[in-house]
Formats: sequence, C-alpha cells, structure tokens
Amino acid sequence: MLLIRATIILHLLAAIFVMLEPAQWRWMLGAVFANHALLAMLGLWPRSHWLGANWTRLPTAAIARNEVALTIDDGPDPVVTPQVLDILDRYAIRATFFCIGEKVERYPDLCREIVRRGHAVENHSQHHLHHFSLMGPSAITRELQAAQDTLTSITGQRPLFFRAPAGLRNPFLDPVLTRFGLQLASWSARGFDTRIGDAERVKSKLLHDLRAGAILLMHDGNAACTPDGIPVILEALPDILATVKAARLHFVTLRQALS
Repeated sequence: MLLIRATIILHLLAAIFVMLEPAQWRWMLGAVFANHALLAMLGLWPRSHWLGANWTRLPTAAIARNEVALTIDDGPDPVVTPQVLDILDRYAIRATFFCIGEKVERYPDLCREIVRRGHAVENHSQHHLHHFSLMGPSAITRELQAAQDTLTSITGQRPLFFRAPAGLRNPFLDPVLTRFGLQLASWSARGFDTRIGDAERVKSKLLHDLRAGAILLMHDGNAACTPDGIPVILEALPDILATVKAARLHFVTLRQALS
C-alpha cells in the first residue's frame, strides 16, 4: 500500500535526518506527527480507499447488471431480525448480514435461519469493540479470527467480507484482511438508523442518488425506534425495497456481486 510505504520511508528519513542534524529534531517530529494525524483522519473516513481496498460500490460487472446490495449490521437480534427476514421474504430480496460473533454465539439458530432463507452472513468482528480502530495487529487478528471461526462453525459458510465496527479502522487492518482472504466493505449510502427514529428521514438518506452499484447500510441490531417504539428498520425497509424494485434495480448479496 503506497501510503503505508510512504509512512515507513518518512520515519526512516526523519530518524536519519535527526542523527545528521540533531538541532532540527522539532521539524522532523512535526512531520511525523502530521503523518500520524493524516493516517488517523483516514481511519475515521469509512469510505476511504487510502488504507487498503474497500468496496464503497459494487464491482463494474454488477453495476452493468443493474445490481444493488442491502447490507444489515450489528445483529442478529432476537426481536428485530426475524421480522426483517419476513419483510425480505415478502419482496423476494436477498441481503447481506454483517453479524457480530458474540451475538451469533448467543442466537445460533437465528443466524442459521438467515442463511437458510438465502442470505449471506459476513464478518463484523467478534465483539464490535468501540476502540477497534485503536487496536494493534495482534488484537485485530484475534477479533477477526474469532469471528471467522464463530460464523463458519455455526453457518457452515466462511465469511468473505468484513465491515469494521462503525466503519472505523487503522493501517494495521488491511494486512490482516489479506491474511484471512477477506474483502473490506463499507457502503455508498446509510440511513443512520441507529440514531434516527424517523422512517422518512432514513428512507430519504438511503434512496438519495440511488443508482446501480449502490451498497445500502441498515441495522437490525442497535436499531433506533420510531416515536411509536417500532425499530425504524421495520418501518422504513418495505418502502425502500419497493422503491428500488420500481427503479428496475436488482438486489444481490455481496457474494453474488463477485460473479
């Protein structure tokens, strides 16, 4: 990765320069600090491609086929997920569920039901730690390995995609993904449905600039609720599916988009 190589070279040059010109150490420290600040900002940008390959839209072949993908994060949830599955069945839609390993261990039958109904289950880490983007390579490896093992043993399918908790990451993630054969996937549109309980606002955010290749992000886990106490995904999802179908776009899982 070009940016990481440049970072390593910068650190080496700074060390050499300080040895040759000790009085200039403040300038070198400032350059190194600016470099680290840049890497941190890129890690806070979920749709960035600077820290490694990242699906923000479906591949070109999938776009040519007028395909879009619905991805659903943070589950499985024993109350919300079954209702989401029923809605998807009603519209004959296949979705990609980015599941948290420890929740899958808690509700293994529900995770198996997701797969039984034709959907894909992918890796969203084992514990969904809020400090995931601050972890080093060993800790990241443990999180991804645990989730890979959990999801594979329960579903019988080894995940092919990974989505970082909240989409936040650091330069250590990409080499770990390569080791596991995982593709990082973010999104092209999200409804902020863990914070917004207004179904119309969620729909508007997800459907704005809708086109082939879109990767839509919603949540069955940690879902915000409407004023009536209904998880907002359940209120917004039927209209979203109907609108996408009316636009003559076809839903596929991320796995299907690979072909």
